[in-house]
Amino acid sequence: MSATARHVAWVLRGNPVTAIATFGFSCLVFLALFGPWIQPHDPIASNVANALQPPSSAHWAGTDQLGRDILSRLIAATRIDLAIAASAVAISFAAGVVIGSLAGYAGGLVDRVIGSVVDVLMAFPLFVMAMAMVAVLGNRIENIIIATAFINLPFYIRFARAEVNVRRNAGWVEAARACGDSHLDIVLFSLIPNILPAMAVQISLNLGWAILNAAGLSFLGLGVTAPTPEWGIMVAEGARFILSGQWWLVAFPGAALMLTVLCFNLLGDGLRDILDPRMRT
Repeated sequence: MSATARHVAWVLRGNPVTAIATFGFSCLVFLALFGPWIQPHDPIASNVANALQPPSSAHWAGTDQLGRDILSRLIAATRIDLAIAASAVAISFAAGVVIGSLAGYAGGLVDRVIGSVVDVLMAFPLFVMAMAMVAVLGNRIENIIIATAFINLPFYIRFARAEVNVRRNAGWVEAARACGDSHLDIVLFSLIPNILPAMAVQISLNLGWAILNAAGLSFLGLGVTAPTPEWGIMVAEGARFILSGQWWLVAFPGAALMLTVLCFNLLGDGLRDILDPRMRT
């Protein structure tokens, strides 16, 4: 076993919460990859005769107002929500790290201008900005990804800018300059790899926020459209039936959202412990 693997195992043994979060993340990935083969029913096939059935042995999470199996829809929604979140975070991470690193390395006017633009963007309510973008572009999945990536972009720009700014005059950077490396090579191949471990925690947190953003847009009718299974849509559709006692329509998709976001937040804490050099004793 390598030193890195031993360190990861040591962190997981010493922090059961991180181990649980890692297991939860593994389950989410498994459901996203193999959901179509393990879901017990067709997630979009309706059967009005079985509408609004409570949880039972035939339908573990009950059925909705159209008789669709809620457990199957929850499993199918895992793939869609994780795909939206992962795509949006990947785009915002790649663009934000490059822009922020170049600004932090350049300093001066470039740094001040980009910093001011980021401050202006973060002054707006980011979810409202995402709503406006989807309303203008249309509520297609690719537009939801673009809007979610855009509102996450300022976090990565600010983080990368700050991290690179404190490293740009470090000894190993000066050594790279003395060896004849171009400024772009120093940023891309020396500075950015050096700040990636610290940004891994931000990625985990942003995945949870991206899932909440996608679900919130769908809840308001601006996200994924029915009959496509998605956690936000399921909560929105089930909200009408809470007062009549059909609690399972909201409880199960709401619990899926809560546990997924909690998993990513706890995973971020674990990544911080794993990547922190001070923990390698």
